[in-house]
Amino acid sequence: MSIWVDADACPRVIREILFRAAVRVELPLTLVANHILTVPASEYISCRQVPQGFDLADDYIAQQVKEGDLVITSDIPLAAEVIDKGAGVISPRGEQFTRNNIRQRLNMRDFMETMRSTGEVRGGPPALNDRDKQTFANALDRYLARHG
Repeated sequence: MSIWVDADACPRVIREILFRAAVRVELPLTLVANHILTVPASEYISCRQVPQGFDLADDYIAQQVKEGDLVITSDIPLAAEVIDKGAGVISPRGEQFTRNNIRQRLNMRDFMETMRSTGEVRGGPPALNDRDKQTFANALDRYLARHG
């Protein structure tokens, strides 16, 4: 198993949790972003920079991911695509996306996109808090214990 991170929007604190986990369980961790990221020196941690452009990091992850890999993303369309390839998905807030819940999440995403475009809804999710960080760390630990 490899861990892939949609790193353009992944909070630093979540990346740090992932760095520690990758070294602890000795799994390859690859961050994919369209900008330069600093990662710790480790044989298990790497970074791939893709060109600037809409969804290029997502496209790279979708092309590289293999069945049994884990993807960290809050991007619902990317989550759906990699789930179809047999990968696991956890959001930076600790929500696990599965075949059982991803279609509902896609529908909600599309609905909210429509609401934002009409001005009915503004803004995005609230800032990551300590509870979210703990929820993510717990979800990651559970996933790695089951699949690692």
